[in-house]
Amino acid sequence: MSRSTLRLTVAQALVRFLAAQYTERDGERHRLIAGTWGIFGHGNVAGLGQALLEAGEETMPFHQGRNEQAMVHAAVGYARQLDRLSAQAVTTSIGPGATNLVTGAALATINRLPVLLLPGDYFATRAADPLLQQLEHPVEADLSVNDTLRPVSRYFDRIHRPEALIPSALHAMRVLADPVDTGAVTLALPQDVQAEAYDWPEEFFADRVWHVRRPAPEPAELAAAVEAVRGSRRPLVVAGGGVHHSEAEQALKAFVEATGIPVASTQAGKGSLRYDHPADVGGIGHTGTAVADDLARTADLVIGVGTRYSDFTTASATLFQEPDVRFVNLNVAAFDAHKLSARTLVADARAGLEALTEALAGHRVDEAYEAEYRAGKERWEQVVDAVYRADDEHAVPTQTQVLGALDAVVGDDDVVINAAGSLPGDLHKLWRARSPRQYHLEYGYSCMGYEIPAGIGVQQAAPGTPVWSLVGDGTYLMMPTEIVTAVQEGLPVNLVLIQNHGYASIGGLSEAVGAERFGTAYRYRSPDGTFNGDPLPVDLAANAASLGMDVLRAKTVGELRDALATARASDRPTCVYVETDPTPTSPGPEAWWDVPVAEVASREAATSARTAYERQVADRRRHL
Repeated sequence: MSRSTLRLTVAQALVRFLAAQYTERDGERHRLIAGTWGIFGHGNVAGLGQALLEAGEETMPFHQGRNEQAMVHAAVGYARQLDRLSAQAVTTSIGPGATNLVTGAALATINRLPVLLLPGDYFATRAADPLLQQLEHPVEADLSVNDTLRPVSRYFDRIHRPEALIPSALHAMRVLADPVDTGAVTLALPQDVQAEAYDWPEEFFADRVWHVRRPAPEPAELAAAVEAVRGSRRPLVVAGGGVHHSEAEQALKAFVEATGIPVASTQAGKGSLRYDHPADVGGIGHTGTAVADDLARTADLVIGVGTRYSDFTTASATLFQEPDVRFVNLNVAAFDAHKLSARTLVADARAGLEALTEALAGHRVDEAYEAEYRAGKERWEQVVDAVYRADDEHAVPTQTQVLGALDAVVGDDDVVINAAGSLPGDLHKLWRARSPRQYHLEYGYSCMGYEIPAGIGVQQAAPGTPVWSLVGDGTYLMMPTEIVTAVQEGLPVNLVLIQNHGYASIGGLSEAVGAERFGTAYRYRSPDGTFNGDPLPVDLAANAASLGMDVLRAKTVGELRDALATARASDRPTCVYVETDPTPTSPGPEAWWDVPVAEVASREAATSARTAYERQVADRRRHL
């Protein structure tokens, strides 16, 4: 029996295939690949470039980027805002364009967020060998720079022949849509193959729906988890990013209101409960609140929901100190559920919480425990009030007062984006998240340069939503390029640019570990060769303006408040630039973080730091 075919190039076929892919969860359908970012070079211009032009915007929207890493960040921001149900593709040329994808791919995979990478590659036919930007390896002729993407991709393939695209593209979609396996997916596309024609079966281009599962817990695992909860006196929920990805916020709220169990959150999980819910005790771990970390130290049961337990969450394995503490981990991925020798509840976060709530009907923690954590929460709110407050409208604001001013301006649905520097610690401890999507911290990879492009991705995913990208001067200098993209696309991303003349976060860490802030300030060299001279005469506000942003300079607390309100009301990309008072005002860490200190050194700062380090590391334990 004959079948109908379409004669298309590989690139044309891939674009048409991607346009017909959908996800479905709870009866709602979304485009799986909603658009493609691209920078064109000789490795993809005649292949995917031509195919995207021919397909047109209705079939596959195209977004023009300025930096390949930034394009991945924008796609990741988009996918996170849409709960991983919709993603974007990124195409590059071969060579440096392709290797620039690696950092973004690592970020996506570590954070379990889907993005499809389509880098160009060498000639499969070897007709031109070596070609421009091709890596030659003396004993592995099929190796290319794209192989750097293998360890940071959840699926990788190189399409050497047209017909190989069919199974590979299907595998790629399966991984992108799978809540367990998702992350960066790479299809490396030799540039001659991109332009090669083939007779494709029409069935390849039919609409295809990928069901996103909500697996329920197995009865035996559920029974064991219920037994553990009923047998505990001081249980604590640790809410991770999986709560958001599975839209389990209401299920978590119902669970804690039924049981009285308090909830601490990771960076990815913050906002799982609204900040003013009585059971929300704030961030946990090294950047956590005093109340959350005190509860964690004395918890006899820790219920992890959708968390991968990074070292910041566990305070480098020193936080959970109750001798008999045990863990129950609810996670869609068995890999994460088994961490800390936990009793596992391998299931979707929402389905698992709903099952736990039903099975624990009538169970509630002791009233004294509820009173204890609510009192601790109230004390911490007073700390936040104090560091947010600015009594002098004419004073130079501190960093925490910048957050206080922003807190007073944002609405419930605004999105605040950050990734690296000293801000993640301040935000995790202090920010009052009002809605599930408001707090957007990328802290799995903590990648400087993420914030501005991610803001673009969030704006694309949620048009009309006020978006705030918070960056320090160090992060800004890493990747301001996508300001041009925001201006070009008319996306009113708000940039809060904090100038503190260097790497403030690493400067503080450097001082703590005996490295004496070496190489962390943006200053002229001193006569002794160190960077301790006057601040550099850079004008980052002028730079942002030169890239097309409206810029508001704020020198005082009062000017800052006015500038933030103006930015929020604007329909253009706007930068609020502020130089802050460097005086530390944020509460110090409530838990440790293991950064190894030199075991031998000649300088007093390092030897003293080593003594303190040895005291701290003695508290580390393995949960078996």
